[in-house]
Amino acid sequence: MDQLGFIHDKLDIKILILFVLRRLPAPVDPQTLLDLCQVDDGMGYFDYSDCISDLLKSGHMTESEEGFQITEKGARNADATESSLPYSVRSKALRGIAPVEERMRRMAMITARHSLDEKGCMVELAMADGKGEMIHLQLLCADEEQARGMEKRFRKDAEGYYQKIVELLSE
Repeated sequence: MDQLGFIHDKLDIKILILFVLRRLPAPVDPQTLLDLCQVDDGMGYFDYSDCISDLLKSGHMTESEEGFQITEKGARNADATESSLPYSVRSKALRGIAPVEERMRRMAMITARHSLDEKGCMVELAMADGKGEMIHLQLLCADEEQARGMEKRFRKDAEGYYQKIVELLSE
């Protein structure tokens, strides 16, 4: 049976995985990485899984609670080998990476966390614009459930909340 696509062997799959990871500014969850790497019909899931395992063992990438991330060693090897990927595969991968990369960059500029201390449950909400912090709030919450709700809503629409606060204070 003829194989479809350009990615056929494990070396190609490893290069593709490193190519994708090299362009992401933060750790990526396993499912998103798989989705970003499925740009070619020649790659099978089991070969992909074996390659992930090999790259982890060889120190080209790491796995944490947040997800997979490329290491310095992996970045060096990705830079040296990515040109061996067919142009169509690289182009298709870049189109898939762009929205994920943008979402990661945005999330890196938003802080939403809470802590418990003697005063109670404090939620911290902040947003930066890449040059500096635009807003930083610390609020006392009734409980952790309220704090988690605030964190979730702030992460979803930090820009909107910032605009509303500016409008309220500017009246």
